[in-house]
Amino acid sequence: MKTIFEKSNKDNHGGILLDNELSSCDCISSKYLRQGNIGLPNLSELEVLRHYKELSDRNFCIEKGFYPLGSCTMKYNPKVNELLASLEGFTNLHPLSSDEDSQGALELMYKLQEALKIITGMSAISLQPCAGAHGELSGMMVIKKYFEVKNDKRTKVLVPDSAHGTNPASAKMCGFDIVQIKSNERGQVDIEDLKDHLDKDVAAIMMTNPNTLGLFEEKVLEISKLMHANGSLLYYDGANFNAIMGYTNPFLMGFDVVHLNLHKTFATPHGGGGPGAGPIGVTEELKEYLPSPVIDFDGEKYFRNYNIKHSIGKVKAFYGNFGVLVKAYAYILMMGNNLRKASGDAVLNANYIKEKLKGTYLLPYDEPCMHEFVLSGDKQKEQGANTIGIAKRLMDYDIHPPTVYFPLIVHEAIMIEPTESESKEVLDNFIDVMLKIADEIKENPEFVMDSPHNTPIRRVDETQAARHPDLQWKENKQVIQ
Repeated sequence: MKTIFEKSNKDNHGGILLDNELSSCDCISSKYLRQGNIGLPNLSELEVLRHYKELSDRNFCIEKGFYPLGSCTMKYNPKVNELLASLEGFTNLHPLSSDEDSQGALELMYKLQEALKIITGMSAISLQPCAGAHGELSGMMVIKKYFEVKNDKRTKVLVPDSAHGTNPASAKMCGFDIVQIKSNERGQVDIEDLKDHLDKDVAAIMMTNPNTLGLFEEKVLEISKLMHANGSLLYYDGANFNAIMGYTNPFLMGFDVVHLNLHKTFATPHGGGGPGAGPIGVTEELKEYLPSPVIDFDGEKYFRNYNIKHSIGKVKAFYGNFGVLVKAYAYILMMGNNLRKASGDAVLNANYIKEKLKGTYLLPYDEPCMHEFVLSGDKQKEQGANTIGIAKRLMDYDIHPPTVYFPLIVHEAIMIEPTESESKEVLDNFIDVMLKIADEIKENPEFVMDSPHNTPIRRVDETQAARHPDLQWKENKQVIQ
């Protein structure tokens, strides 16, 4: 594929406004007009359109194929969500408009808060944080402020060894020392190790349930009792919330603070273009610490309430990523009680794939999983091809690679999350391809390790691509080493 500059033709142009017309225009001061050629390619409007369509066709997206990206919940985003978020009354509403002029938007936000309270069991919600890690940070700021107001100096946060990397980072940014808690032989929090590290300096534990191995923490109530007896709090990472909607909630498990990834659980995938939204919910005891403002209703009108006694302050310009809030609210209204079915189907899909692939691939924790599970490529590595080779080969079959090499406690990890969106036919095709790749590795591991073979750009050096990206197309550089 040629670059847009290589397609340039000096005889073509894309506009109908000629130079002499522009120079005679008295609506723009001459001091603001460019002088001379600015180096743009010469193409017609149609040629530009075709160029960018060709580029877009090279991108992978949820509309193009299966996207089993573990821990990312790449579920289908109904197109009606996009239509609703693009309504003129929403897109043209200035964020500095008064409450009186923003009643529709404020009502939507208020009702979304109320829905999320029901779904999570929490007593109060803030919609401000704009992503999952931002929600984590905001939640840990709430916990930090809570102990400061109590004049209770707590310096430590417990984090399981299977946690998302943002968990210890968020706690560290709030000034806490991080204490790692081991997983037991079943891939769950080791209770005895937790007890050994639990003292009066511990402010909280950060947990994902189900955890990053896709396993439900069966002793979560025991953990909650231990933490609360110590005067400590529990933080719930909502990254895997898609597995439990309607079956249980963080409040019933004993958590005090929770964040939700609206751009995952409620059908606006970040990998589909973003942006994100990471609202936090808290128990009654912590609602006076939320970011301000929250959206309230006095029986007549909706308003932004800044009167929050111990608020951590603002964490986002204006009131959150409003477009994502619209889409999440639309999804919740459409699904209703079927949110429970979405979780049930996601769990069923994950277990179906797991049972079909275990044996061919190593399953380190052979337990019933929730919405995702983690395989290991160790068996294939012994045969000459590692996990990254498997991931690259999947691209040749028009399947997006799963998350790989995470969580870190699984060697050669392959983390698969099918979500509830996909049909059995799609799942069966993925299973067949994974089994075929395993056979290919037995016969010719070098071929798999040289994958992908059918993509516009072939095998890249991931380290170099991340640290020193080469954005200049070169015709003789089809394979980047």
